[in-house]
Amino acid sequence: MRKITLIFALVAATSALTPRLGFAGDKGQQQENKKIVLEFYEKAINEKDFQAASKYLGPQYVQHNQMAADGIDGLKRLIEFLRDKFPKSHNEIKRVFTNGDFVILHVHAVREPGTHGLAAVDMFRLQNGKIVEHWDVHEEIIEKPANSNTMF
Repeated sequence: MRKITLIFALVAATSALTPRLGFAGDKGQQQENKKIVLEFYEKAINEKDFQAASKYLGPQYVQHNQMAADGIDGLKRLIEFLRDKFPKSHNEIKRVFTNGDFVILHVHAVREPGTHGLAAVDMFRLQNGKIVEHWDVHEEIIEKPANSNTMF
């Protein structure tokens, strides 16, 4: 829970600072960035179709997830892994935040149907309308949480 709380705190701090620093970007571009990320995410993660997802990528793709290889080829291998090992996995986007060239997704990720899955935050940076960088944090959704709040 601390990881996700930290991410939302960072988003809030970034949102507060970016207008003064000139990073907020125009609303039209932010909406376009949101559309690009949502379409990419559906193709890459839910449909597990690298070819369809690759059109949303820039010339480079920096991966910050420690379990995935860097670069466009690393993303291709990750998608192949998901397709082979978790063909029925599905991620449901619960919230979307935009700020300048960043799009942040709050996601319920279920690799195996019938399981609780994970709560995740995926953060993407775009450049010239293409995805060039990705970070994520995730937390297992447990059977008996210590409180009655949900992850979403």
